[in-house]
Formats: sequence, structure tokens, C-alpha cells
Amino acid sequence: MAVYRFAKTHGIPHSSCENYIAHDIDNPEEVCSGFNVCRDCKGPAPPVNSTGFENCWAVDSKNYYVSGYKSVIGPTEMKKEIVAHGPIACGMQVTERFELDYHNEIYEEKLLVPIMNHIVSIVGYGVSEEGTEYWIGRNSWGTYWGDLGFFKIKMHKHNLGIETACLAGYPTYDAPSVHEETE
Repeated sequence: MAVYRFAKTHGIPHSSCENYIAHDIDNPEEVCSGFNVCRDCKGPAPPVNSTGFENCWAVDSKNYYVSGYKSVIGPTEMKKEIVAHGPIACGMQVTERFELDYHNEIYEEKLLVPIMNHIVSIVGYGVSEEGTEYWIGRNSWGTYWGDLGFFKIKMHKHNLGIETACLAGYPTYDAPSVHEETE
């Protein structure tokens, strides 16, 4: 919940802004250039050892805020929240098998007591031809993992605890008023 408390008061920049670059910038004046503060890019992803900067351009930095947030637990609440307001953030236990062996199937793995060690976005849900209900998740590991960064995981059980610790936030471009900040 800490990130939502922060986002409600201070806002957070778009993910394309203020990115960490794992190399030194030769010209110190470029460090704070618009291009290095906030940029957008078009795909495809660049090849290994290439920045892909030729497909990028500077954009204005814009903060996102949340007008509110709440805990969401269990499939019924999760579905209702996704339909009404869009993706939700959920904790899950990432195992070595999930990380290394996920290959675009409906994933399931039985754990007695899942321990949350990762956060993903649950962006939707579906039902397979065999009748298995599943969640559609978006991971933060990039497009090289899973199905271009997305995955399916079984609903109701054997799902690494993904239904037990979710949060919904209500995004807005509007910064809170001074009165709202002190509440």
C-alpha cells in the first residue's frame, strides 16, 4: 500500500520517465536533457548491445496520481474490480519453476503456504476450452519472458497465492489539493 499512499500525495512518473541507464553518459549536459528524463519509443525491442534510441523521442514528463485505493481479495472481488476499473496489482510467490519454465500454458503449481515475493498486474481473466478458469497477468520482466511479458495462471487454487493479496488503485492526472494532502 505504500506506493499507493505515495502516488496519492506525490504522484509517480510514467514508466518511460527517469529510467536507469546502465552506462555512463559521456556528455554531462545530456544527463538532464529531455530525452534522458522522459522518452517514449516504438518497437520492436532493439537487438542485444543496442540502445534502440534511434526509435525514441523526448516527451513531457507527467505524473500519475491515485484518487484512492483498496484491498481486493478473492476471485469474485478481483473480477468485479477488473471489469469496473481495469488492472489490479497482486502479490504472488514466484518460484524457480514459474520463472524459468513458464511457456504460454495455463500455469499451476501447488504450494502449501505461498509467501509473497513479487507483484504482478492482473489485467483480465478467461476460460480455456477445457473449462479451466485463469487469470491473465502482466509481469515486469519484459517482453522476452512468457508471452511477450504476459502469462496465464489458474484461478481458484494452485496459483502461487495470486488471489490473496491484491490492491486496486484509481488513477488520475489530478494532483490532490492542499486540503486533501493533510487528511
